[in-house]
Parts: sequence; structure tokens; C-alpha cells
Amino acid sequence: MIADSEVVKIMCECLTALDIGEYIVKINHRKILDGIFQICGVPDSSIRPISSAVDKLDKLPWEDVKKEMTEEKGLDPNIADRIGEYVKLKGNKELVDKLFLDQSLISNNNAKAGLNDMVLLFKYLEIFGVLDKISFDLSLARGLDYYTGIIYEAVTEQSGPPKSKDGNQMVRKTKKDSDELDETTVGVGSIAAGGRYDNLVGMFASNKKGNIPCVGVSIGVERVFSILLQKVSLEQVKANEVEVYVMAVADGLLEDRMKICSELWDAGIKAEFMYKNKPKLQPQFSVCDRDQIPFAVIIGRDELNRGEVRIKDMRSKEQGEGGGASIKRSDMVNELKKRLGKA
Repeated sequence: MIADSEVVKIMCECLTALDIGEYIVKINHRKILDGIFQICGVPDSSIRPISSAVDKLDKLPWEDVKKEMTEEKGLDPNIADRIGEYVKLKGNKELVDKLFLDQSLISNNNAKAGLNDMVLLFKYLEIFGVLDKISFDLSLARGLDYYTGIIYEAVTEQSGPPKSKDGNQMVRKTKKDSDELDETTVGVGSIAAGGRYDNLVGMFASNKKGNIPCVGVSIGVERVFSILLQKVSLEQVKANEVEVYVMAVADGLLEDRMKICSELWDAGIKAEFMYKNKPKLQPQFSVCDRDQIPFAVIIGRDELNRGEVRIKDMRSKEQGEGGGASIKRSDMVNELKKRLGKA
């Protein structure tokens, strides 16, 4: 469980750094789930199909999941009810202790091995300081067959279906006259997920002796991005890290712009210029507006002959800012560092 706990820690660090808001990491163990199915009486050949149905509990009410188990997959309703008593449980390490008191469950070798793993996992997650993000959720199944141990997925408020006007959760629907899912009735889903898959990589190894233990996690980039877009409009997103745009009036002064950029780069200032010999002034200003570049260094033939440049704060709407403040060419780097807070 050392590697498993570290990967969960990494997942939490990533999601916290992305500032997506509150999130919970749901955790379960494939062996515990298999053990539950076995003691409830699910035939071995039906464990994976039933597991797939259970995995929908975060999107559908229990009645719909039970209906899929019994009517679509032929499971005895009494067995489905016994499964329901377990998969509705969620909590933290206290739930692990509670399950250890279930003699029927711990008599199953799979379930007991999974619970022993969970004891270690919770201990390590507490050491790593992420226990407050964890929910032990027995309904989590992860539909892919290659998982062999711990499974987990991170969810936020936006993960589930949207709420109706009366505050109740909307049920997933299909589009009219189609089996295609109506995306307006579904949330973004889990934003990160993974687990242990000890047999997967070994299937592709030239040496087939023994398994190759593996554990991993994947961040759902598109789903995270959709959440971030709800917090800020796309127009407010700065597309690059350019701090200074070097522009010229009249003659183009390409080589001088290149020299100034090189000097700024050497000073640790992120600078850019337009790759045209004689760009017009307005398109250069438009780049600053589009890319939200805070400062411009403006040069002209007369300024260069006097050993000067102009620095303009592109964020300022004050009339006094005008075409920028003229300063000595030799003071340019220090002035920009001061304005950028790098002095």
C-alpha cells in the first residue's frame, strides 16, 4: 500500500494545485467488492456484469441499479437486496473497523485481504496528510476488468447530474427517439481515477513469469478544464507568460527589437516581438490586448538616437499614460524589473 498511498497523495496535490474547489477521493478495493458479491451469492460468471451495474450508483438511484441487476442481468432479487445492504455504505477508517466485525464478510479470503490492505492504506494516507479528502465508498467499482486491488476516483459537486429547479437530482435521460445520452442531464463525472492493476503490464512482457505490480492515476484534463471554465471566462485566461512586448513605430527596426528582446531574456524577463520587418503599430498593440501582456517597450528612430525607449503600461486606461514614459535605454531593464516586481 506504500505506492498506492503515494499515488493518491499525488492526485490530491494535483487537484489542490489546480484550484478546482472542494473534491472528495472515493476509495474501494476490488477484493472487498468481489468478496461481497461472493458471500451474497453472485455466480462467479456474473461478478463483473453485476460490478458494472453497482458502479452506476453515483448516477442512478438504487432502485434503477437493482432493476438492471435483476431484469437485465438475471440476478435473484434477494441476492440484489443483500448486495444493496453493503454497497450503500460509505465512511472512513471507522467503516473498515465496522466491516471487520462482519463475520460473514471476513470469512471470505478476498474480502479479508482487501480489508487488511485498507487498514494499511488509511494509516499511510494519514501520514501523507490527505485523510480528510478520502471517502471509503463500497459502491465504487470502476468498470474496467484489469483492476486487481485499490481503486479510486475524485469527484466534485459538478461530477453528478445537475439539480432540477426544486433542488432534486435529475435522472439521466436519453435523447428523444435515440439511445444517445442527453449530456444536459449528466455532470462532468469523475475528474481523476485510477487504482492497482498487477496483471495488466505483464500481459505485454516478453517474460511471462509472474506479474508486474503497477499502480497509477489519470487526471481528466477535459473534465477539469470544464470546471475551471465555470470559474473564469475564456477571455480572462492569459494564453502565455509574456511580460513585455517590444514594438516599433515607423521604420520597423526589426534588428533593434531583436536586440532588446535578447537583452530582456538575458535579464530573466519574458519578452516577445512581432516577426515582421515593418509591422504596423495597431497590430502590435492588438497582440498586447489579446495576450494580456502587461508592458510594452516602444522604440522609434528618434528615441534610439537619443539613447531612450518608452515603457507603456498596457493595463492602464489613464490618459496620462499616453504613449508611455520615456527613460534612458540603459535604465530599461531595471525599470521593467521594478514594475514587474522582480527588482
